[in-house]
Amino acid sequence: MSENYDIVIIGGAIMGAFTAYFLREEGFGGSIAIVERDRSYKHAATALSAAGIRQQFSTAENIRLSRASLAFYRDFESRFGVSAGFVEQGYLLLASEAGLATLKANHVVQTAEGADIVVEEPTALAARHPWLDVEGIAAGATGLSGEGWFDPWSVLGAVNKSNREHGTTFIDGEVRSLDAKAGRIGHVMVGDGKRIACGAVVNTAGPNVGRVAKLAGVNLPVEPRKRTVFRFTCPEPPNNIPLTVDPSGVWVRPEGDGFIAGAPPAGEDGPANVDDFDPDYALFEEVVWPALARRVPAFEAIRMAGAWAGHYDFNTFDQNALIGAIAGCVNLFIIGGFSGHGVQQAPAAGRALAELIVHGGYKNIDCSAFSPSRIETGRRLTERNVI
Repeated sequence: MSENYDIVIIGGAIMGAFTAYFLREEGFGGSIAIVERDRSYKHAATALSAAGIRQQFSTAENIRLSRASLAFYRDFESRFGVSAGFVEQGYLLLASEAGLATLKANHVVQTAEGADIVVEEPTALAARHPWLDVEGIAAGATGLSGEGWFDPWSVLGAVNKSNREHGTTFIDGEVRSLDAKAGRIGHVMVGDGKRIACGAVVNTAGPNVGRVAKLAGVNLPVEPRKRTVFRFTCPEPPNNIPLTVDPSGVWVRPEGDGFIAGAPPAGEDGPANVDDFDPDYALFEEVVWPALARRVPAFEAIRMAGAWAGHYDFNTFDQNALIGAIAGCVNLFIIGGFSGHGVQQAPAAGRALAELIVHGGYKNIDCSAFSPSRIETGRRLTERNVI
């Protein structure tokens, strides 16, 4: 016998969790089910994320999403009774001479949106960050407030606890097919043979959003891209380091009694195997460690303490989110394609989509610029600050 829900959300990690939460917040009184293939979330992008939150983007729309999410994370404990673990220690984005014009242009956009960012040339930069070697650096942008990192596990657990308490049903299993006829999805088929009738479907499957969309006959330019995060300790650790991004793309931030770091892999030109979670240790030896030692002298003597790998839901079209309804399928919605900044923007994105579904339009933050329709029209909303 078929089960029946008004809204079926595919993917129970942070995007799906916030979408369900805000559907209730916006007054949706129907039935909601979240279908999740692994409720341990051990391979979810949420769990494997570095969980940074920043305002240093190149597009105003992303800054607004992050600022709206920042307000939510700051207020998290009053809503859920647990802390989001927000460490407001900032971001530092460094630019060589080649990247200076872009850094300054982005700063104009950021300050126009109210972001608390300061751009400084090497002398002032070294005074603010005495642990930093500024050789080869033309300028750096430091987030003075409203940037840092948080605990995605605590956030996900608290939000999904609230979802269960407010009547959301959790269904274990992998979605195998979507019964799409005449531009509408009628049923979601789960791996064990479960047939779920639905009024609407929300695709929040992270690195798998492209695969899930294809089940409905929809092609989206979103694919998994593998990223490795390395843990290390330092015998004489520098203090008060923000999440720092070198011009090479190598990034580092404090974590517990050590640090974590990473970098985009060289020569990446296609999708990763979404089931590949083996860390790329060669990347640490060949790229990450040399860059860290050059930029932070204290990191010449470090010891790797482990590593993990996860996947971005990478939008090959313009490295920006897809939020909204899918053309040609009247009851299919998506949140995906964030290309590495989804966890931090999940509250605002989930709220925006909930508003669209419940009210037929956006109320608090206009996400129409992120509509998937831009793919068909070729209108790129390119984000240059992808980390």
